[in-house]
Formats: sequence, C-alpha cells, structure tokens
Amino acid sequence: MKIICIGRNYVDHAKELNNAIPDEPVVFMKPDSAILQSTKPFFIPSFSQDVHHELEVVVKIKKVGKHIQKKFARKYYDSFTVGIDFTARDLQSQLKSKGLPWEKAKAFDGSAPVGKFIKLKESENLDNVSFSLTNNGEVVQSGNTKDMLFSVDTIIEHVSKYYTLKIGDLIFTGTPAGVSKVAIGDVLEAKVGSQSLLTIPVK
Repeated sequence: MKIICIGRNYVDHAKELNNAIPDEPVVFMKPDSAILQSTKPFFIPSFSQDVHHELEVVVKIKKVGKHIQKKFARKYYDSFTVGIDFTARDLQSQLKSKGLPWEKAKAFDGSAPVGKFIKLKESENLDNVSFSLTNNGEVVQSGNTKDMLFSVDTIIEHVSKYYTLKIGDLIFTGTPAGVSKVAIGDVLEAKVGSQSLLTIPVK
C-alpha cells in the first residue's frame, strides 16, 4: 500500500505559498507509516516548530491498474474521504533552499491522517465535492473539487504512467488555500459537506 500525493492542485494555495502554477500534476509519496487513523492524536514532531495542516480529498484505489486512460479512471475507485497532509514547513523550506528532496517534511510518521470513507454510487463522481476543516470550531480551510487544476481522473491517468496502482493505495488530491500552523491543544475536524469524517487532537 502506498500514498500518492498531489501538490499545488488549487491555484489559490499555490499562490499563498508563492509557488508557480504547474502544467502537470506535482507528485510526491508518503510511506504507509504516515497513516494516522481518525480520532487518534497527532503529535507535533520534535524536528519542527512550524507544522501546517493541509486538508485534502483522498481517493482509495480498488483494483490494480497501469497506464489508465482518463475515460476509464472512474472504474478504479469507488470510495473517498478527507485527510490531512501535515507539513513541517520550516524543514521543507530548508530542504528546498538547498535543492534537496523534501520528503522528510511531508512523509514523516503520522503525517497523513485519513478519515472514514464514503462509498460512491456507480453514477457518482468527485467533480463537485465540498469539504472543509475547522480548528477548535473555526473554519480554517474550505474547498470544492471543481476548483482542482487536475481532476481525480486526470490524476489517475497521470500517476499510472509512472506507478502501478494497487488495491488500497491512497491518492491525496491537493489542498485549497488556508493552510496554517497547528499548536498543541488544537482539535482539527474535517468534513465533506456537513458530514464529519475526521477528528484529530494535536498533542
């Protein structure tokens, strides 16, 4: 099982971090040790003083596929949820300034909380899904998948050129604007529409 993540998939988020708008999906990976189940606490790692939350829609792959055409991509998933891509922003900035890979800032243990999954009907897709994140009851991020630069099916077509997708693989599809620092005592709650799927206390 692997976690495939897409960066800079919402224009407003790319702009808030002064990043260029990509012309193809920006892809990075997390190991399975990054998974954090819903309701378990997230512990701020000792190597960072500036961990940010990044709310994302997460898709679960249901069958093996390689070189998947976009028109067939919907056949490869039937459930989704929301997750948080925790990012050690200070460490990421240090690594980027040296031209080094920044997986240490993105792929550390517990950096990928995942909520309860919603089953999709055969006729449903993920082209217009509203989702949001609150921190201590205040909305800090909200988005809709219709604003993604690259749709879920486009992402699947792209990543399957490089990686064989397997049953249970997760795809984090990118975050909207509003990322910010978390602190000990925060409680993050992620929703699709009004349905709460993920609650994470920060320790």
